Amino acid sequence: MAKRNFRFFLICTFSAVAAAGSFLLPDTRTAIAVAADAEPEAEAEATADTLTIGSPAPDLDIEHWVQDGNGFFKPVTKFEKGKVYVVEFWATWCGPCIASMPHLAELQNKYRESDVQVVSVSDEPLETVTEFLERETETAEGEKTTFKEVTSAYCLTTDPDTSVNVAYMRASNQRGIPTAFLVGKEGLIEWIGHPMKMDEPIEQIVNDTWNRDEFAKEYNAERQFEQVIEKISQLAGAGKFQDAIEVIDEQLATELPDELRERWSTIRQQVKLSGGLIDAELIEFFKNELKSKKGDAISVARIGSMMYQISREQKGLEDLLTASAVAIEGEVDAAESDVKAFLLDTLAHVHDANGNLDAAIEAQQKAVDGSEGRTQQRLSRFLKELEEKKNPTKDEEKEPSEEAASDAE
Repeated sequence: MAKRNFRFFLICTFSAVAAAGSFLLPDTRTAIAVAADAEPEAEAEATADTLTIGSPAPDLDIEHWVQDGNGFFKPVTKFEKGKVYVVEFWATWCGPCIASMPHLAELQNKYRESDVQVVSVSDEPLETVTEFLERETETAEGEKTTFKEVTSAYCLTTDPDTSVNVAYMRASNQRGIPTAFLVGKEGLIEWIGHPMKMDEPIEQIVNDTWNRDEFAKEYNAERQFEQVIEKISQLAGAGKFQDAIEVIDEQLATELPDELRERWSTIRQQVKLSGGLIDAELIEFFKNELKSKKGDAISVARIGSMMYQISREQKGLEDLLTASAVAIEGEVDAAESDVKAFLLDTLAHVHDANGNLDAAIEAQQKAVDGSEGRTQQRLSRFLKELEEKKNPTKDEEKEPSEEAASDAE
C-alpha cells in the first residue's frame, strides 16, 4: 500500500471525526505522528492514560517563568484550593498554538478577578521563547504589535527538561498541541481539550455549575474512540486493510448510539477506499456523501480531491470521479471568487484523472483567469501541464500535479 494513499486515509478519517463534532481537524492542532509500522497492541499498552478527568493535578515544576501577567501573578508549584488554573501546552513552531494566544489573553483578562490563572508551558530553550516574543505580529484590527504584548496578560513559561510535559501531556496520552488542562477549585483535573473550546467549561467551573462526572463519561468515550482509531490507522498504514475493517466491524457489532454508529460506518468506507476495496456499496456511499454536502463547496471539493488522489493508484473510481465533477460544477457559480478558483482547480484535476482532458483544460483556464498573483502562477503551472499532456513534445512527459490535494488538506 503506497504511503501517499495512507496519508490521505488519515486526512479522511480525522475529517470524518471532526465533522461529527468530537475531535479536531489537523489544521487546528499540531499532532505527533504515529509510526505506521508500530504494533497496535504494544502501542495501546504503552499509551494507557494515567492522568484523566478527576485525577489530582500534578504539581508544576517549571524552569522559566517568562511572563507573569504584567506582575499580577506569581509562579505556581502547588495549586491553591479555591482557585482555578489553566495549564496549556504550546510551542513557538506551532501555528494553532500561536492562533490561540489572543483567546488565552482574553480569557485571562475576563477571569483575572475570579481567581483564575493561565499558565502556558513550552518545552523549548529559554532563548527560543524570548526571541519569539520579540517577533512582530498584527492584532485582529491590523495594528502592529509583538507576541510579548499579545501574551502579556497571562503567565507564559518554558520547561526545557519537559518534566511538566511528561506529568500532563504524556500521562494523559495527549498527541497534539495546543492542549489545555483545567484544574478546578479542589485541585483536580476538570477538563482537557483545545484551548479554543474551553469557554463554557471554565465559566461553569468558576461558577460551581460544572458537572465533572458527566464530562468524564464523554471524555472517556472519546478517548476509547481515539485509541481504536489509532489501532485502525496503524493496521492500514501496514497495508492490513482487511484487519482494519474487522476492527471496525467489531465496533459496529456492539450497542452504539446512532451518531457513533454512523461515524464508524463512514470510517469503514474510507478504509475500504484507501485499501482499494472498491465495490457497489462504497460507490453508493460516496455518491450519497456528495449529495449530502450540496451547498458546502469546500466539503464537496475535498471529496473530489480525495477521489483524484486515490484514483492515481486505484482502479474502479470512474463513477465517483464523474459524480465528483458534477457535484463540484454545481458549486462553482455560487462560490466566492477565492473559493471559485480552488473549486475549478480541483475540478480540473478530477476531469484529468477521469480522462476528460479537454474539460480539465477548460476548468483550469477558468481557474487561472479568475485568480491573481502567486495563486495564478501556481494554477498556470498545472494548466501548462495539461496543455503539454494534450500536445506532448518528444522529450517531455509530465506527471499530474498534486497541488489540488495539498490545497484541500
